[in-house]
Amino acid sequence: MEMTGYFKSIIDEDKCAVVICNLSHEIIYMNPAAVVRYGKRGGQTLVGQSLLDCHNPQSVEMIKKVVLWFEESVEHNRIYTFHNEKENKDVYMVALRGEDKSLIGYYEKHEYRNRETAKQYDFSTE
Repeated sequence: MEMTGYFKSIIDEDKCAVVICNLSHEIIYMNPAAVVRYGKRGGQTLVGQSLLDCHNPQSVEMIKKVVLWFEESVEHNRIYTFHNEKENKDVYMVALRGEDKSLIGYYEKHEYRNRETAKQYDFSTE
């Protein structure tokens, strides 16, 4: 398996929604959790659409500002965007960089803060 297959497997197994965009703000990939999470908004049909169309004007302005910040420095790679109290999760925008460290896109990452409820090493669950 080539490296990209490993990386895709990591993203696909993440229980949190991951939405990957290019620098034109086009959604180029949604992991299975994101497809389910955004199912009412179109799910998989959102791939190929502009992420900006899914947000209000204030959010669009902030997304554009974050991308400009990512472009300013290779040190600018992750920024906290908000906390969802209802779901007890933090949401981040994360820069995607090519081998030469140039910015090639970004993704939205959700991180839940709830303690895991599964039993350790419980092989009867997924």
